[in-house]
Amino acid sequence: MSGMAIAGGSRPGKAWLANAFVTVILWGIWGAFSGLSVQHGFPETLVYCVWALTMIPPALVVLAQARWALDRSPRAVAYGLTIGLLGAGGQMILFYAVARGPAYLIFPIISLSPVITIALSFLIMRERTGKLGALGIMLALLALPTFDFAPAGGGAASAAWLLPALVVMLCWGVQAYFMKAANAVMSAESIFVYMMIAGLALIPVAWTMTDFSRPVNWGLDGPWLTAAIQVLNAIGALTLVFAFRYGKAIIVAPLANAGAPLATALLSLAVLGVVPGPLKTVGIGLALIASLLLAIAPDAKDGEEDREGNIN
Repeated sequence: MSGMAIAGGSRPGKAWLANAFVTVILWGIWGAFSGLSVQHGFPETLVYCVWALTMIPPALVVLAQARWALDRSPRAVAYGLTIGLLGAGGQMILFYAVARGPAYLIFPIISLSPVITIALSFLIMRERTGKLGALGIMLALLALPTFDFAPAGGGAASAAWLLPALVVMLCWGVQAYFMKAANAVMSAESIFVYMMIAGLALIPVAWTMTDFSRPVNWGLDGPWLTAAIQVLNAIGALTLVFAFRYGKAIIVAPLANAGAPLATALLSLAVLGVVPGPLKTVGIGLALIASLLLAIAPDAKDGEEDREGNIN
């Protein structure tokens, strides 16, 4: 199930797409069931600790496939830890934000992180795409906020959550850019291993943030159920690294970020019987069209020549 195996089993031009779709599927399933942990009395901060631990098995698998060759140059270490800390650090800040503001406003802001990735990839790496890809990116960005937007009464008492939410969006957008840029100086296997190391390093922070004055479910439907769910997230993150290795960041980022909520919504509808509201239904339609356009975009493969009509 590793990203290395998936990529290796695909034609070079389709490796990015195979890995991106595996990420979409795994993150879609993860999204549909990720709320069960908290519902069963296992705090989100401890969910983070378990998630960080579930990064270990896939990291060891791909590192073994790479014959334990870990890139150790200062530049590789800097790239790897930067990627890991941006991802894990963003998660820590997210805990702070949701404790002070409404999730229905925070998550739509965070979901726009591909805007940061696209801007950086366009300006710095000079990535370009054709008309189909550009339309797919636009539709994906329009779809993203609709999946988490669920207006509720009461509103936020203050805007203390807004800056942290923007910081999380920035962290995850920049992380995706560096995930692509790092492939020029290190292997995808090494990138994921350093992501694991950074995630583990922040476990003490998450543990300290946990409110142990409240009951914690330590049973099978606590940490063990959480591990079964979070390992989907971990493997999806691995295949995402390989998707960035073989594909353009301006294509991979919106595809993964729009496709995963789409898969979650469809799974929730089919299995859990959750009927989406009108806004989410529109978002599902936009994400479906966007995913198809991004998948068939003729210049989605990294390194291909720009065609006529590309964004300049």
